[in-house]
Amino acid sequence: VICSFRGSVSHGLTLEIGETVQILEKFEGWFRGFSIKKPTVKVNRTTSNLRAFLMKLQYETVVPLEDSVVTEVTSTLQEWAVLWKQLYVKHKVDLFYKLRHVMNELIDLRRQMLSGHLTQDQIREVKRHVTVRLDWGNEHLGLDLVPRKDFEMVDADQISVSDLYKMVSSADALTHMLTVCVNCDRHYEKFMVRLNKNGGPKNPEKVDRLCALFTVKNQHYYNAWRMLLNDSKKGPPHVHYRRPYGCAVLAMSDVLQTISELKEEKDFVLKVYTCNNENEWYQIHENIIRKSSTKYTAPSTNYGLIISLQLLRGEMDQVRRENPMIFNRSVAITRKLGFPDVIMPGDIRNDLYLTLERGDFERGGKSVQKNIEITVYVLYADGEILKDCISLGSGEPHITEHRSYVLYHNNSPRWSEVIKLPIPIDRFRGSHLRLEFRHCSTKDKGEKKLFGFAFTPLMREDGTTLSDESHELYVYKCDENTTFSNHALYLGLPCCKDDYNGCPNIPSSLIFQRSTKETLWISTQLSSTKLTQNGIDLLALLKWKAHPDRVMDILGRLRHVSGEEIVKFLQDILDTLFSILDDNTDKYGPLVFQSLVFIINLLRDSKYYHFRPVMDTYIQKHFAGALAYKELIRCLKWYMDRSAEVVRQDHIQEAMRALEYLFKFIVQSRILYSRATCGMEEDQFRTSIQELFQSIRFVLSLDSRNSETLIFTQAALLNSFPAIFDELLQMFTVQEVAEFVRGTLGSMPSTVHIGQSMDVVKLQSIARTVDSRLFSFPESRRILLPVVLHHIHLHLRQQKELLICSGILSSIFSIIKSSSLETSVQEEVEMVVESLLDVLLQTLLTIMSKSQSQEAVRGQRCPQCTGEYVSCLLSLLRQMTDIHFQHLLDNFQSKEELKVQIIMYYLTIIVTTVQYLSPALHKNFTDADFDFKVWNSYFSLAVLYINQPSLQLENSSPYSLSGMIKYSCVTGCSVVWWFANQTTAKKRFISHS
Repeated sequence: VICSFRGSVSHGLTLEIGETVQILEKFEGWFRGFSIKKPTVKVNRTTSNLRAFLMKLQYETVVPLEDSVVTEVTSTLQEWAVLWKQLYVKHKVDLFYKLRHVMNELIDLRRQMLSGHLTQDQIREVKRHVTVRLDWGNEHLGLDLVPRKDFEMVDADQISVSDLYKMVSSADALTHMLTVCVNCDRHYEKFMVRLNKNGGPKNPEKVDRLCALFTVKNQHYYNAWRMLLNDSKKGPPHVHYRRPYGCAVLAMSDVLQTISELKEEKDFVLKVYTCNNENEWYQIHENIIRKSSTKYTAPSTNYGLIISLQLLRGEMDQVRRENPMIFNRSVAITRKLGFPDVIMPGDIRNDLYLTLERGDFERGGKSVQKNIEITVYVLYADGEILKDCISLGSGEPHITEHRSYVLYHNNSPRWSEVIKLPIPIDRFRGSHLRLEFRHCSTKDKGEKKLFGFAFTPLMREDGTTLSDESHELYVYKCDENTTFSNHALYLGLPCCKDDYNGCPNIPSSLIFQRSTKETLWISTQLSSTKLTQNGIDLLALLKWKAHPDRVMDILGRLRHVSGEEIVKFLQDILDTLFSILDDNTDKYGPLVFQSLVFIINLLRDSKYYHFRPVMDTYIQKHFAGALAYKELIRCLKWYMDRSAEVVRQDHIQEAMRALEYLFKFIVQSRILYSRATCGMEEDQFRTSIQELFQSIRFVLSLDSRNSETLIFTQAALLNSFPAIFDELLQMFTVQEVAEFVRGTLGSMPSTVHIGQSMDVVKLQSIARTVDSRLFSFPESRRILLPVVLHHIHLHLRQQKELLICSGILSSIFSIIKSSSLETSVQEEVEMVVESLLDVLLQTLLTIMSKSQSQEAVRGQRCPQCTGEYVSCLLSLLRQMTDIHFQHLLDNFQSKEELKVQIIMYYLTIIVTTVQYLSPALHKNFTDADFDFKVWNSYFSLAVLYINQPSLQLENSSPYSLSGMIKYSCVTGCSVVWWFANQTTAKKRFISHS
């Protein structure tokens, strides 16, 4: 109800704002129904009618039209309103004001959700804020905490007790919060802004468009710039030269908290500092950060830079969708120097970052030092200057030449100026940089005299590029009349010391002579998906056809290539490996297999783990090795069969760790072959996979107690094994894959015959099997459950690794509960009951008894598992039907055995089993066979359960009353029914008491 209604019409219902109404009928704009707060349903007061009415309501589900979180907020606020007033009466003033603040926040958040103007991501964020506040208020008011999934209340009848326990446990854990600060990489491209003397954009079209987007670990910083200048000051006098002016610094750590709490831009005013000594200009920002105040001057109050910051969370596509107005302003995307975190196949980048570091120059007969300007050009092999191949930063168009800023009277200038050279890949080979040096005279502003130059090729003769390091370039003399019309005159000269060693005989009569006392230092950083700096190993592999006699050596040296180069050229390397395999399988097969294993395991490293999607995309869209599966299966089987013979098993263990992606290649290769041949050799493929699984079972069946290396091999195999299920499901039926897995898990020795460390690995493999997609199919679950339950039964009998076992059981019960909503799970529950019910009860009783003991024997004392095993037991009992209970009771051989078992049940279970065990009590232990001990346990449990504080109806709010009735009704009715119908047994029970 969004507006109060007086109900002044005939049969009208008075409603208050926020009240929930259940609609029964609609007719001509009018509704018939009742308020959930004040239901108006009337029934006859007979027992039969009451029972029928309760049974009807028990299975009736009312789904409100509004969002469930909105409904919860409404009912919670109504409940809190009463308690909030009581806080004031009880003089709990502090909590009174805190709760009022939280209630106002919830009202505002509820209004946002009802507005209908939020995106899905915004709704999710609002729900997160809502649930945090709801849980806070319920906790401080002593109310029940609500288990949630995706911020919404869960229906306890639709999930297993184990899942419910996990939700409650995780909610408790979330009350302890940890704040983590992430340090961001400082190496980013520049955002270039050209301003006029008035502080506005030099280009009038860019008014209100000086915007840039910086990407940092999936968080984006949005920047808008404008300069404030003192109108009384004149513009810079040296209009022909770039001169240092000022620097402003903002520490993002100081403002991150502020901008993260806002949804709009926040303005910040930065002071623009000037450098006291131009020689320190290259590091003025570092001096400001270090607060070395003697090296810079604070500005007057009329100078400053205003920037606006906004924090945008999410991936780039998401940010574009949610903030169209920002991108309509032609925002410049400012990239990180170097590669992004993930390079996908098809992504092409070819950027060379050049840093003008410093130089040493002669005075040249002048009385004062020079004012040196460097002009940078990129030239192609034919001497043509490449146009638009220089970028000073995002936000400005590319240019053909770059002029450095000029430091006044400085023969040893330090620039530290970074520019980007986005050179096309087809123009990179043969291109070179030419850096021309000019003296800028202060007497004649228009005079710039050329006095020297330096150069460097971008690619060496072996096809590798400049290395990512500092380069010391030679400076060659020239005069202002030099035109460089014939670039070949200097390209034959050495550009640096390393180049000089390769040119021992240089004639002295050349036009350009080297200035031995002058040097230029530059540094480069390459970000290319097609060019490499490793010419010895990587290029030799990629161009293996040029040296077919060296293929064996080239494959062996792949391990010497750096991981960065491998992931950068991953697709090309994989294409090369499978091309070599196709060329001569018998000769190169084992070495190609080893190389493939090396690359796969490289992607398991945390540094390169995020490149796994690159491998997945390659296998699905680019891999073309239709015959590769035969050699991969053969090599993998050969490795496994040798595990019992060799002493050093490093190479075998590496192959086991790479099992997941080896199977991806095997399956995709077989799919390609099957498409090309219309399914030929299908039987041979199936036979080879069956033989491979025989080898897998052989490895796991070996006794590893006296061999540490064999333990590591088996552990590597078990860790990788569950990851291959999805690949096998592409080629085999669910039942066939389940049979493969059952045979493998069944081949593992029992806990008596393996070491303690292998116990953990084995159970972890079983846990991943249970959590896999394969286990979600009912037909495969019926095949796998017996072997899984067998291993758990052995561990529970020996009281070993109880925590891992409880996690596996919890997952099993969760899956069975989910499946029970769609299909029958009677057979699966029967398996669990027959295999685990008895040992589960014994384990729980042992844990509870030993939790009070001071004995600390590993694997036996596990008090932290008590909650897990109670939830597992309740999950099982809750999923048992009368058929399961009847089968269980039929298995007892005598009344004495039944008596002991029933007592144990009543000590460990709750109301869901009472309705099934009560008939067994009435049938076997009344009248002549009356047993006081059994009935005393029954009534003790019933009385304790009914009297627990959480089920006392007089203390329940109207909103939780229906739930309390449901959980207390069954036990209470059972006790009342027994006293009403068992007169003789009642007298005997009272007399014994």
